[in-house]
Amino acid sequence: MTGRDPPSSRSPAGLSDQRHQPSEVHHGQDHRAGIVSLDGYIAGPDNSGFDRLFAWCTAGDVETPSAQPDRLTYRTSAATAAYLQDLVDRTGAFVVGRRQFDDTNGWGGSHPAGKLPAFVVTHRPPTGWVNTDTPFTFVTGGIESAIGQAVAAADGKDVGIGPGSIVGQALDLGLLDELRVDLVPHLLGGGTRMLDGVTDAPVDFADPKIITRTGVTHLIYRRTTST
Repeated sequence: MTGRDPPSSRSPAGLSDQRHQPSEVHHGQDHRAGIVSLDGYIAGPDNSGFDRLFAWCTAGDVETPSAQPDRLTYRTSAATAAYLQDLVDRTGAFVVGRRQFDDTNGWGGSHPAGKLPAFVVTHRPPTGWVNTDTPFTFVTGGIESAIGQAVAAADGKDVGIGPGSIVGQALDLGLLDELRVDLVPHLLGGGTRMLDGVTDAPVDFADPKIITRTGVTHLIYRRTTST
């Protein structure tokens, strides 16, 4: 989930910062997680639809704070809270694309995950960027280099990847182990697709673990080895 800082008025306060949740890789593992509409979009036309995509994030009574609870606290069902907390506990670093970094203005220097290292895949690092709370590293050597650096920084935990085209690149390189989909019961009719840029298809996954709660179905897919 991408977002803006300050948060976009189109989504619940603070939640636009999470518009693109990452996927994860194992060494730990590498994963990709994303909120997606029934017709496959993580954002609607002209960056719309976030009120529907994020409705489940405030549809319950159990609080799951981010590293910055004043900025982002989920309020969900108990099952969704456990799902979110597991993702937080497992993740040790992130890999994001330059577009997401720019769209969020670098989260104002402070990613909702707090002090976890974040690696930005880019052709050209921004000039004059000064790190604040979140340690950002700008990687010009491509997605494989960024994931390698993130794995080292994660120190045995998982690496979150994405969103955007870098997810497809990671899939093509065989570097994505797990795909987490937060499926919401809405159609957006267009916009930004969850999975674009996969060139080495087909890609196979095992049957998902399914967690169905208010306004969302969480699907956890493990990648399988094609035969």
